[in-house]
Amino acid sequence: MGRYAFLYGGLSGLVVIAAMLLGIVASDSQGFFASEWFGYLIMLIALSLIFIGIKRYRDIERGGVIRFGRAFGLGLGIAAIAALVYVLVWESYLYTTDYAFIDRYIAAIVESARAEGLTGAALAAKLAEMDALRENYGNPLFRLPMTFLEIFPIGLIVALISAAILRKPEILSARAVSGQAQTVSDPESAASTQQQG
Repeated sequence: MGRYAFLYGGLSGLVVIAAMLLGIVASDSQGFFASEWFGYLIMLIALSLIFIGIKRYRDIERGGVIRFGRAFGLGLGIAAIAALVYVLVWESYLYTTDYAFIDRYIAAIVESARAEGLTGAALAAKLAEMDALRENYGNPLFRLPMTFLEIFPIGLIVALISAAILRKPEILSARAVSGQAQTVSDPESAASTQQQG
């Protein structure tokens, strides 16, 4: 089971962080590809590997049958590995860019607030909030759990849904697919047997 968690979790985490970093680099921390919506869409797509990992484990290792608890446990394992890979690669990116991300991120938020007409005390409050964020983000004890929690709750939800679906052996059953293939080929072999006889 651990092999599946590491394989599918590693792949999922790498897909998420690679897409996020490409989005940030391509749009220079602004625009759709660096937006939270894009990030969460990518996470959801990449974390669909949880479903695939549970299904493969069920079909290959468990003979097409898996209980909810075991499926959910595997899904959580995949989600946790994906989140750890995400955190490690993100930390590496921050280190190689001298932690410049947070300054660009805050500058984009402040610029957006000014464009929306925020001035005076409201703008000062926003600036104070952003200064606190910058200070907190510099602390690994704040940054690492925050980064982990960007992705893990989505993985948790995908694991829960996947386990609930795949605990039913008749759903996307490998046996049903191979049984259909045999049924389709059987009439041809039966017809050829009749012709020979």
